[in-house]
Amino acid sequence: MQFRPCIDIHNGKVKQIVGGSLKDSGNQAEENFVSAQDAAWYARKYQSDGITGGHIILLNPESSEYYAADVAQALAALEAYPGGLQIGGGIHPGNARHFLDAGASHVIVTSYVFKDGEIHFDRLKALSELVGSEHLVLDLSCRKKDSDYYIVTDRWQKFTAVKMNLETLEMLSPYCDEFLIHAVDVEGKASGIEKPLAELLGRFTTRPVTYAGGVGSFEDLRLLKALGQNRINVTIGSALDLFGGEIPYETVKSLGFENEVDL
Repeated sequence: MQFRPCIDIHNGKVKQIVGGSLKDSGNQAEENFVSAQDAAWYARKYQSDGITGGHIILLNPESSEYYAADVAQALAALEAYPGGLQIGGGIHPGNARHFLDAGASHVIVTSYVFKDGEIHFDRLKALSELVGSEHLVLDLSCRKKDSDYYIVTDRWQKFTAVKMNLETLEMLSPYCDEFLIHAVDVEGKASGIEKPLAELLGRFTTRPVTYAGGVGSFEDLRLLKALGQNRINVTIGSALDLFGGEIPYETVKSLGFENEVDL
């Protein structure tokens, strides 16, 4: 299990929010933390510690008056750490290459591929060919409905008809390099991980997977490592001391290295 850092940008600022609270209307979100530092500051820190595979997420839609400010923050971070960060949030064929050319290692996509609640394989194949599958991450962030997890889109606001399961992961694997999966119902709450989802992801071996959502303690990390059979990488947001939480970044940054911290 490796630590994957994040830089979430909303209304032109680096923030940590409660994932399920995000609304396009009025650019609203319940905030856990608003940083006094810009995105480039975080990018330089991750670069100095040699941590790769982190992601930048633009939380405003392109239609928002804050989108340009979000992108400016993101581009500054990519310039500060070229090749070290992925970027997602409103990615489509019209802007994907721009972000890769600006220094992103991968683009992260959900809504463009999962349109109107279904997988559009024509869009997925075209985007994968445009950027190269080695530069594409599929964000299969999900929420629970009844007894199953379903992929959600449009900044986690809309349910699709696509279940998050091993069949879906295997079906989409040929088109991407890895998967990013937010457990949206616990995202930003530091209230514990989604255990059934972690167990499911631990059974998947075809592509790397990064899990985000609910991590609030070292016990949560131990549990994720066990349920995920040490295969799942982890993002820690609101609970990390860089974002006002109590989990020390200086401890978890060594996850996945030879001197890996003993959880």
